[in-house]
Amino acid sequence: MEIERPPVIATDAELTGLARELAAEEIIAVDLEADSYHCYFARVCLLQITSSQRTVLVDPLALADLDPLKPVMAERRIRKIFHAADYDIRCLHRDFGMVVHNIFDTMIGCKLLGEEVLGLADLLRKYFGVELDKKYQCANWAIRPLTEEMLHYAAEDTRYLHRLAAIIEERLKDKGRREWAQEEFALLEDLRHNDMPGHLLRAMPEAAAFDRRRLAALERLLHWRDEAARRHNRRYFQIAAGSTLTALAAALPATRDEMAALKELPATLRERHGKEFLALMEEVRGLREDQLPELPGEPPRPRNFLANGLTRELKNWRKTTAEAMSLDPGTLINNSLLEEIARRKPTTRDALGRIPGLKRWQIEALGEQIVALVRQPPKKTRKNRR
Repeated sequence: MEIERPPVIATDAELTGLARELAAEEIIAVDLEADSYHCYFARVCLLQITSSQRTVLVDPLALADLDPLKPVMAERRIRKIFHAADYDIRCLHRDFGMVVHNIFDTMIGCKLLGEEVLGLADLLRKYFGVELDKKYQCANWAIRPLTEEMLHYAAEDTRYLHRLAAIIEERLKDKGRREWAQEEFALLEDLRHNDMPGHLLRAMPEAAAFDRRRLAALERLLHWRDEAARRHNRRYFQIAAGSTLTALAAALPATRDEMAALKELPATLRERHGKEFLALMEEVRGLREDQLPELPGEPPRPRNFLANGLTRELKNWRKTTAEAMSLDPGTLINNSLLEEIARRKPTTRDALGRIPGLKRWQIEALGEQIVALVRQPPKKTRKNRR
């Protein structure tokens, strides 16, 4: 049976009417499509909303603003169901100044249930036998007009979320993890988009193996790519691959022949920007030692054998506990928290509660075990018996 074409809200009058309609709802499902795969300055290009009555698509590119929807999204009485809300919440605030309250994230709920698959398509197949066609997952949603097929695709992302959320919530209740989920959902409300990028080197794991001069070369190449991406409103990969820049930085070529020997550097990129690359490399070779960068990151923390040993014990305990609870170990408690616990060695629940980032549900569910493990004397090994 052919699915009816979802209505597209493209005028201020239609948007005002929709906001009035949604204000009377108790639960709505929300998703969005952006053009982040195609440009540097991403923007929300479509908003999908399913109420108890219907599914509609909102076209923000055709509207002056989405202000009529702000009270609906902020209203705590109305639950908003998302799947993987993190990105959506940030984008809604960045583009429209929207604050979202009373969130239910089906992906987080599934994580806390220990679901093996978390993608929406996989979950809809599992619970409803529905096959989602993800062919438009990386489409350019800024194009207009949107095709009928794209409109139907977009509508499917929220059409089943009410039913999925009801199932997930019931399973969370049965497992005694509903309060866990509520705490996680509440944290989502405070997410905000941050346009201030961190140091570009942080996103390049290869940088850890570079000496400081090659680190300087990579840093300059990354800034060159960032400026080009901003100037042309393109994604990084559309300017130059990360593997290309790391190969250039590692080789520090001084001539076109040396540069041509790099198989990671496409000929077209070499012809177009080779002169710039060689100039950057020459600049790097001329830097004094005190001008060379250090790999950005947190200052090194003191490490000792006892802390390392406790970290290992905590990770072993987490593995066993996560298996018993049918959870992914990282969902139960992440590595950075375990390392912080090993450094601080809290011997009471109050002390454990003062560790930044540790959630109430983790303290309630795991606190006694963690404190008991910390209180145990360190296991003797050949190294600490010397």
